[in-house]
Amino acid sequence: MYRYLRRFSVYNSNWQIGTVTAVFLIVAAILSALVSHAIFEMQRSADAMDDVRARKAAEVAVLSMGQNLAATVRDNAVWDDAFVAMDGTDAADWAFENWGKTSEDYELYDGAIVTARDGTVISAHWEGVPFDPFLKLKAEFSEQIRQANRVGADPVLSFQRVDDALLLVGSLALQPYADPVEAEAFNILTFFKILSPDVVDRVAEEYQLRDLSLDLTLPAADMLAFPIKNIAGQAIAHLQWPREMPGTKVYRQVSAYLTAGLVLFVLFLIGILVAGNVEAARLRRIAACEKWNATHDRLSGLLNRAGLLDVLKVCAKTPNGAQSLQLLDLDGFKQVNDAWGHAVGDELIMLVSKRLLSISPQGATVARLGGDEFAVLHHGDNAMAFSEHVIAEMAKPFDIGGRTIEIGASIGFAFFERGVEPLELLRRADMSLYRAKESGRGRAVEYFKALDEERDRLSSLEGQLRAAISAGSIRPVFQPLVSASSGRICGVEALARWQTPAGSVSPEVFIPLAERAGLIDALGMHMLEQAVKTAQVWPGLDLSVNVSPIQLCNPSFPSQITDLLQREKFDPKRLTLEITESVLMSNPEMSRRAMDTLRKLGVKFALDDFGCGYASIGALRQFGFERMKIDRSLVWASDDEGQGSGVLEATIALAVALEIPVTAEGVETSRQAQLLRSAGCQQLQGFLIGKPMSSAELEMMMKAPEAVA
Repeated sequence: MYRYLRRFSVYNSNWQIGTVTAVFLIVAAILSALVSHAIFEMQRSADAMDDVRARKAAEVAVLSMGQNLAATVRDNAVWDDAFVAMDGTDAADWAFENWGKTSEDYELYDGAIVTARDGTVISAHWEGVPFDPFLKLKAEFSEQIRQANRVGADPVLSFQRVDDALLLVGSLALQPYADPVEAEAFNILTFFKILSPDVVDRVAEEYQLRDLSLDLTLPAADMLAFPIKNIAGQAIAHLQWPREMPGTKVYRQVSAYLTAGLVLFVLFLIGILVAGNVEAARLRRIAACEKWNATHDRLSGLLNRAGLLDVLKVCAKTPNGAQSLQLLDLDGFKQVNDAWGHAVGDELIMLVSKRLLSISPQGATVARLGGDEFAVLHHGDNAMAFSEHVIAEMAKPFDIGGRTIEIGASIGFAFFERGVEPLELLRRADMSLYRAKESGRGRAVEYFKALDEERDRLSSLEGQLRAAISAGSIRPVFQPLVSASSGRICGVEALARWQTPAGSVSPEVFIPLAERAGLIDALGMHMLEQAVKTAQVWPGLDLSVNVSPIQLCNPSFPSQITDLLQREKFDPKRLTLEITESVLMSNPEMSRRAMDTLRKLGVKFALDDFGCGYASIGALRQFGFERMKIDRSLVWASDDEGQGSGVLEATIALAVALEIPVTAEGVETSRQAQLLRSAGCQQLQGFLIGKPMSSAELEMMMKAPEAVA
């Protein structure tokens, strides 16, 4: 019994131990399973969440690229000048200068296409090189411009595949900025951006998509992918990138992270060194290319106007016998362009260039000045014989793609003379060419003194302007500036007006004439003196006056202003001189000295036309402007449904950050005024406030209790 009980006790103990062990093992297994499941679920969830994030980032990146291109297309298509120019005779040249040339090395787009109302191509350039969009982009491009053939709509966007390249293409009908038009067909502006490796790398960096790449076939099975669809909704490429799998990475040992981080850091340093060397080499190539482009015509390879002037300057300093400058203009070139298209016209230009080089004697310089105008620097006293030979050679047919094309040439030439500057020589030859074309074309004319009648006419106009300045016929009018917060008039801007018996002359006419004639200093000081005398009786108002670049670069300008203010006993703190950044770029050191001298008196300076053309943050910081004037184009753009108001607000925010007061000009609506107030603009100017007016009208406006913006 004892042995039995002992065996039972042993058996019972073994069972209990086994049971406890089994239960422990089961619990441990369950706990291990639960923990493992939790870890693996956390790993899977983290990986899945990151996959969703990455796909959404890719979707947003593609959408952002489309929005950026759409904004660029809209900014260029909704443009009065472009709308008019594309129906003009020089539409192709205009399109090339404004879009085609830019496409060679421009961040926003790599190609620009303008199609006419009848579907033909006005201009098409791929990275600055002409091409046939219908041949290159095929039917998808035709469908794109068909959908874009309506006014007022958003740009039509699509992705199109061309060989091994993927393009983001945006098209919009060219239309005026303000006045809508109705038509069955429109000129269409199309921009495209190549999704190059650099673009993909920028997207990868901005949207945190590591190792992002563009696949034009099927995406790899182990990669995440986002489809890129064409205008028909078909997937033509994929953005693909490896899964980050952050949960899996956490599950790995720390040493793996350290090793990976070290490797990535070393690769990053190597990448920086490689990228720096590559970028330095690229900049050297660009500098060499830009130097060549600055003095050569890209189409023909001949010298351009700047290159020819450089040669003429050297020849003027070291004369070598009889030399003549011959300007040649092709007769009938426009008809060739109209009949056969600009591609044939470009081919003709190249053939003309080769023929000119072949018939010009050794040592002659041949240049293309633009369009169908060429120049030859000829050595020898047989200039007329050479001109007639050139005319005869140009009359011979040209064979282009099986087409026999006949044109002619007119030539005007002038001989070098001692003391004659290159520009004067060029002017004389140009006057001779004009006479040759006037005389029936196909002939050569040598410069003679009677051709200077045009110069005499300009001298007469300059005399009238000089007399008007002396007689005080050019008078200031005043446009009020009001406080954005109170609506009260706080200053005026003086603007020049010239009234003649024949009618008013636009400042856009007489101010450039004054600059060319050397009268701008006299005109500017006359305007300043009249404005200061008039504003003297308005002690509570500041006075703003525009200053010409030539005035500011005049060494005596600061002393003239100082003498005027002292003579009229005008408080310098009330005077603000408005200048554009072009003034500063032409001669920054002289401009700075003039500004510093006048600032010591209390005169303030405002950077005019900010947001249009040159104006930059650098100018604001470097020259320490007391005020910034926002160009009216930014104010008017705020009425658009696009990004206009955002750009305006950002511009004002920039000025606020730099602690520079802001004046907005061109305010025409209450909505614009309210938007400017909300954005932090301090002063408003425009037709909503008041048009330019006489001093009497301004005084009546100031007396009116409702003189509030």
